[in-house]
Amino acid sequence: MAVHQPIIVARALRKQYGAFVAVDGIDFEVDAGECFGLLGPNGAGKSSTIRMITCLSPLSGGSLTVAGLDVTQEPRRVKRILGVVSQDDNLDPDLNVLENMLSYARFFDIPKAEARTRALEALSLFGLTDKQREKIDNLSGGLKRRLTIARALISSPEIMVLDEPTTGLDPQARHLVWQQLRLLKSRGLTLLLTTHYMDEAARLCDRLVIMHQGRILVRGMPEQIVRQYVGIEVIEATGPARDALAPLRLTEGVTLEETADTTYVFVPGPAAPLLARLDLPAEGVSVRPANLEDVFLRLTGRGLLE
Repeated sequence: MAVHQPIIVARALRKQYGAFVAVDGIDFEVDAGECFGLLGPNGAGKSSTIRMITCLSPLSGGSLTVAGLDVTQEPRRVKRILGVVSQDDNLDPDLNVLENMLSYARFFDIPKAEARTRALEALSLFGLTDKQREKIDNLSGGLKRRLTIARALISSPEIMVLDEPTTGLDPQARHLVWQQLRLLKSRGLTLLLTTHYMDEAARLCDRLVIMHQGRILVRGMPEQIVRQYVGIEVIEATGPARDALAPLRLTEGVTLEETADTTYVFVPGPAAPLLARLDLPAEGVSVRPANLEDVFLRLTGRGLLE
């Protein structure tokens, strides 16, 4: 039986900016060696939580420890064990790929020879060895993200904090980044991930929380969360077919959700037996597996949130 060893522990964690409460007394633990996800719409409190973990913003209340270190009392020691990959591109365009790596190593007082060895190893891991003399402006978006992650490894961190690591990447580049993150986790590195991509969270995260308005709505393993809050399959209906699904409202365990142009039916088991009982039109009805995005939208709403 696996022994869970929390490496990040938050208790009644709170962040307030004036009268605005960004993080409202949340509790969570991240186990060593897992990929843990923080999900939520804009303004949910994810970034504020990350800023407290990375010692960039002071706590307004509660407690927070990273690898047993209190972030309030020992921020320098906490920063030394974190590898941080921010959402924004903060590579130095005046330096080439290798120089970016070596420049970053200076922040951790890594000796030059050791820094070069670590840099070349990290570049090799992310398939960037042949790009080490390339200027940053000549790299594609996918190469820049891989370089940013590789750079964060140069300090040999215990925890990698990844804030929206694949935002703006094309599908191929996203899959390459996912592949490397899974490799890092297989080597024992703890990953803390924020993302707006539900498929990314489902593929990478061992456990996750969904936040909304500063609070945690749900927590657990992605598959368990989907089954608990949505079910096994989802029926979608548009046009005249929407009226044909109305009788399902009376079926135990089935939930209907209406939007402007689509009716969603969340089914705890296979949908086919339910549909067989209905007089459905030839078009306008589809069935698909339930997913994490269904949970996210049901809990946080389908409207645009600022």
